[in-house]
Amino acid sequence: MQIQTKLVVSNPSVMMGKPVIAGTRITVELIPNKLAAGETVEQILDAHPRLTREGIQAALAFAAEALRADVIYPIDEAVH
Repeated sequence: MQIQTKLVVSNPSVMMGKPVIAGTRITVELIPNKLAAGETVEQILDAHPRLTREGIQAALAFAAEALRADVIYPIDEAVH
């Protein structure tokens, strides 16, 4: 399966330059946040009619790639 990374774009005049799904104002960060909160892909698609399953996959691929960067993310043990 090939991920359409062209579906994730960034423009300083849209959502302050945050990565969004092309043709929408839906930020990449919204997708994993909703999934982590327990929403299903179908619920997300129903709530955002301009969003596609491919857009969700592209957002998750983009987020995964961003986390592969050589950055250390400290995790506060007290929060978990």
